Amino acid sequence: MSALLPTYARSGLSFARGEGAFLFDESGERYLDFSSGIAVTALGHAHPHLIEALKGQAEKVWHVSNLHSIAEQERLGQRLCDATFADRVFFTNSGAEAVEAAIKCARRYHFVNGAPERYRLITFEGAFHGRTLATIAAGGQAKNLEGFGPPVDGFDQVTGFDIDAVRDAISDETAGVLLEPIMGEGGMREVPYRFLQDLRALCNEEGLLLVADEVQSGVGRTGRFYAHEWAEITPDIMASAKGLGGGFPVGACLATEAVGQTMVPGTHGSTFGGNPLAMAVGNTVLDIVLEPGFLEHVAQMGLRLKQRLAGLADEHSEILVEVRGQGLMMGLKCKPENAKLVAALRERGMLTVPAGDNVVRLLPPLIVGEEEIDLACHTIDAACIALKPAMRGTASS
Repeated sequence: MSALLPTYARSGLSFARGEGAFLFDESGERYLDFSSGIAVTALGHAHPHLIEALKGQAEKVWHVSNLHSIAEQERLGQRLCDATFADRVFFTNSGAEAVEAAIKCARRYHFVNGAPERYRLITFEGAFHGRTLATIAAGGQAKNLEGFGPPVDGFDQVTGFDIDAVRDAISDETAGVLLEPIMGEGGMREVPYRFLQDLRALCNEEGLLLVADEVQSGVGRTGRFYAHEWAEITPDIMASAKGLGGGFPVGACLATEAVGQTMVPGTHGSTFGGNPLAMAVGNTVLDIVLEPGFLEHVAQMGLRLKQRLAGLADEHSEILVEVRGQGLMMGLKCKPENAKLVAALRERGMLTVPAGDNVVRLLPPLIVGEEEIDLACHTIDAACIALKPAMRGTASS
């Protein structure tokens, strides 16, 4: 009997090592990894530059706490600001912590500016913002809230991407709007660019803060450094994590100067956030992701993957309903239970991730090449063929 809390429905696989876009189990069996640890191992497995950075820092200093200056933290913070809308950064260990920091920043901004009653955030049905008490309340999904008492107050949810619905939800207590440019856990639903633009204009009009949760969609995942860039808008606050550390726990809350300056000493903190090990790896991730041509490669591979998936959806319409997503953040909406396709792919040596709305997520490492994409599509083809007899049997019965 495991000593671990039974909070995960694990596959039973255990991996001994990884290399690039592949993982190898303890028997040496190879798996094409189109899960990337849920969009975390952005540069694949055992990337030599990440290994070198981590080993080099490990031989110097691991932890000093934020009571002291950390040079690599200052450097990573400045680089993130230089590459984004932001002027200030707070480092965390996870995406949920980054979203929590973003929520606090939004509330604090209005408090400092003479409107302490403005603490509520408008959120969207189907969202996922983390597993803490505040972030499950922000997401609003019943399955995540059940059994944990009254939801944390301060979140008003709207359905769909309807700017009039958002406008109607605004009250004297509204601080801002929180959303993911692409809802990963929520079924790879893309927020329309026009809606994002209208939302930015509405926030400006009403004095609200636009808060972007780019924990999954950021750090090059869609072919831009952050997904909101496609809509040519900027948020006031943004949560980032996952790919930022390439597999090492790193999160960040980014903010404009107007917001960031309100978070004075004592308003927030983290023992481990921004530690030297994480910062060394984070800086190395940026060395690669921000290198000229890298994001163009992601966009090109994403287009190749999307085109191939569209062909498979046409060919296997009994199994695949729709192709969703952008760049290397793709989803397949299924007719059979998505878990069946996930299992069929795993049986054929390919790892994927289930999502809401009966979607299977495809999240390959950003260094993926044409051969791996072609292999993935061949595997999806084989899995769909294998599932068809069961689907026909269900239909006839």
